[in-house]
Amino acid sequence: MIEVMATGPLNTVQDLGRTGFRHIGVSVSGAMDSLALRAGNILLGNDENAAGIEIQLFPFRVRFLAATSIAVVGADCRAQLDGVDLPPWWGCPVRAGQQLELRFPRQGARGYLCVAGGIDVPVVMGSRSTALRGGFGGLEGRPLKKGDRLSPGATACPPLPPEGLGIAPPSVALGGVFPQTPDGVIQLRAIPSGEYELFAADAKRFWSQHWTVSTHSNRTGYRLSGQPLHPSKAVEMRSYGLMPGVVQVPPAGEPIIQLSDANTAGGYPKIAGIIEEDLWRLGQTLPGKNIQLVPSDVREAIAVAVEIDAYLNQLRAVCPQIKVAIGR
Repeated sequence: MIEVMATGPLNTVQDLGRTGFRHIGVSVSGAMDSLALRAGNILLGNDENAAGIEIQLFPFRVRFLAATSIAVVGADCRAQLDGVDLPPWWGCPVRAGQQLELRFPRQGARGYLCVAGGIDVPVVMGSRSTALRGGFGGLEGRPLKKGDRLSPGATACPPLPPEGLGIAPPSVALGGVFPQTPDGVIQLRAIPSGEYELFAADAKRFWSQHWTVSTHSNRTGYRLSGQPLHPSKAVEMRSYGLMPGVVQVPPAGEPIIQLSDANTAGGYPKIAGIIEEDLWRLGQTLPGKNIQLVPSDVREAIAVAVEIDAYLNQLRAVCPQIKVAIGR
């Protein structure tokens, strides 16, 4: 059992998301940084879809009411266990009564607390993710609040070693796969989409300029601030299905990137779609930071997916062997 001692208003229980229901208006939800959640679950021997806690507002503090093992991944949230610093991307056993605190990140935007067995909340439409706009899933369909108690699921995995265990974050292990400019601007690969040709006059600037993530951004979508884009002619469009990664251009000309809680339908012109394998990086981008969109194609998206699978396969191969050795 885990008791929430302090939390911000938007910290929620999330797994990898709710699929197969967009046709009836149900968004995917799920972790904004799905790669971090998968890695944290692998470290603990959990199913990769096990629910964890997504923390995006700080400080966040919990008390463990029973011994278990945890992993803290994602943003470097300056984690402390009973006041002792923990390294980022770290797993370790905890004792009953110990307290974990996550503070405003040195780097990144969202931290994830994974627990052996996952967070045991009801499965709603195939997922434990919190759908804030719909008010269902997670813990009563709402953000966590002080005093909440969460139960871990059952696990057969032995605990992590007493000294703890760290893993290389994807930004390090896959540094050559996920580019950024010399001044730290994150580059996100995108494939031109349905109405791209409408913006032909501004297309070069769409790719070349550095866009700033607006403060008017959330799990539904990131608004980008920069020199506006304008279509070559006015068009009327029917609503169409949306999914995370779609880049729309509303009349004001500043793009919106649909994310985990994306609308299921919309009518603004689509200029591009960010490849799925890069979306976790947006989940770790704070408002005020700059990004650059880079032209890509399906072949490159598949190549990036192969590199991510290799990274996760390496974790899958190493982490269970460590646990088996400990359990003997």
